[in-house]
Amino acid sequence: MKRIFLFLLLLPLGLFATKPAQPNIILFLVDDMGLMDTSAPMMVNNAGKLVAQPLNAWYRTPSMERLAKKGIRFSQFYAHTVCSPTRTSIMTGQNSARHRTTQFISPRGKNTGDHGPDGWNWAGLTPDDVTLPGLLRDAGYRTIHVGKAHFAPPGHPGEDPSNIGFDVNVGGGAMGQPGSYWGQDGYGNLTPKRETWAVPGLEKYYKTDTFLTEALTIEAKAEIDRSLEGDTPFYLYMSHYAVHSPFQADPRFEGNYAESEKDERSRAYATLIEGMDKSLGDLMDHLEVRGIAETTLIIFMGDNGSDAPFGDSDNIASSAPFRGKKASRWEGGIRVPFIAAWGNPQAGNPVQQKLPIKAGGVQSQVGICYDVFPTILDVAAAKSPVGHVVDGQDLKPLLLGDRDPDRKDVFLSHFPHEHRNNYFTSYRAGNWKLIYHYLPESGRDADRYELYNLRRDPSESDNQAVAQPERLARLTRVMIRQLDAMEALYPEVDGVEQRPLVPSPWIGAVL
Repeated sequence: MKRIFLFLLLLPLGLFATKPAQPNIILFLVDDMGLMDTSAPMMVNNAGKLVAQPLNAWYRTPSMERLAKKGIRFSQFYAHTVCSPTRTSIMTGQNSARHRTTQFISPRGKNTGDHGPDGWNWAGLTPDDVTLPGLLRDAGYRTIHVGKAHFAPPGHPGEDPSNIGFDVNVGGGAMGQPGSYWGQDGYGNLTPKRETWAVPGLEKYYKTDTFLTEALTIEAKAEIDRSLEGDTPFYLYMSHYAVHSPFQADPRFEGNYAESEKDERSRAYATLIEGMDKSLGDLMDHLEVRGIAETTLIIFMGDNGSDAPFGDSDNIASSAPFRGKKASRWEGGIRVPFIAAWGNPQAGNPVQQKLPIKAGGVQSQVGICYDVFPTILDVAAAKSPVGHVVDGQDLKPLLLGDRDPDRKDVFLSHFPHEHRNNYFTSYRAGNWKLIYHYLPESGRDADRYELYNLRRDPSESDNQAVAQPERLARLTRVMIRQLDAMEALYPEVDGVEQRPLVPSPWIGAVL
């Protein structure tokens, strides 16, 4: 009798128990957008207060400002120096030195360079790889890819995102830039000389005035609506081709820059930024109209430093006050905007309770592109399989507005190739940043090393390699240990790997 009573008592709990609600997730990824390419300030002073920079007054991004008020922005968020390494890190949770896609994948060839390692992973992701969308799909998500993919070269399975974890692919292929942003050109498909970079699909917009950024936004909203027809949450990887070259002006915004003294390409770049921002705002509005803003997490980020068409890869210009731009070893090449927010923050909302993001918050602790993988898995109640190494750390404590005392504030960007700047690894630990040159132009061992205190010298103008020889040697050893643990590949000269060298005691005197 007792057993029957206990069964009847527990029966309603079993009948009415429900699976915890999973949020919808949008990863809004912008190509070649640096930390300063926005009107939403991202920099903080040593007291942790936001400080507007001159370039913030040039760009118009009201939707980014709106998103930042809803959530938290990072002043020190890092990506790799070029796009494919970062995109593969987001997909796998691994540093590029480990997954070995260390260069951008070219649709025209292997792109190794004169001394790049022959064995780098130029073939990209495959159906056998563990990927973020694949794991989310296994956890019950409908996974949507819209826009730039750039995960593998032509003829390889990973060229099509639907082969590597996405249920839907809109506009994604092997190329890293669009043939054209203009519908009249069919986004490159109607112009023979641009066919290598032509955006696949989107035929219904050909020979229209629909700008590529707008077409992708329309398609993304339609895919959100299709997801809502089912009973599953969605993961939208909203990956804009903007603001990558070609710098073709978005006619919707040209009038905002007509009086500017900047050149035509810089004005066109600003219209690409503003068009991207409109896309963000349109998606946010759509979430509200469909009544799912409070159950949708939005993560906004860039994939590498700015490639704005002013200044070169060494000077302080397009990323001011940082030095450098896309593909460089400087902060301007690897620091990117990052904002995380709920579409509609609500105190006590059951979906948001697991991740109550600090609205209006500013986080100055370091975050990294491969941190996105474990963070999204945690929010989605999904898991990475045993045996898959994850270099990223869950951003949850930082998104709450706290400082994570257990977090390893390190970032290693490994670039054993030639592209604007040659063959380097940059390694950050705390406030210190080491840059190691594998093939210094002078040929001197003394010129292999740069060392900066980023807290005191964010523009990287005061090389401390001579003044701090013990710190230089210690950081170099730690960097080498991490590279070896990831089985990193190195530049090659006459078939011989150019492994990094610990500085000798006499280096300081030679410098």
